[in-house]
Amino acid sequence: MTVTKQSVIGDILDFDRETGKFFLEIGMHCLGCPASRGESIEEACAVHGTDPDALVEKINAYLASK
Repeated sequence: MTVTKQSVIGDILDFDRETGKFFLEIGMHCLGCPASRGESIEEACAVHGTDPDALVEKINAYLASK
């Protein structure tokens, strides 16, 4: 899986539950909320005031290392 800013958070978590730690690190503690599982990384980062590109890079690096 390659993650982009348009990737849906729920899809990423379903692919690899361990990616949840990267969302939690930047203050996205609402991962269990049905609405957040349907948001894209870009949408969620806009709400939380974080950089979507940095999050995408971190998740893709993690997935590539497996």
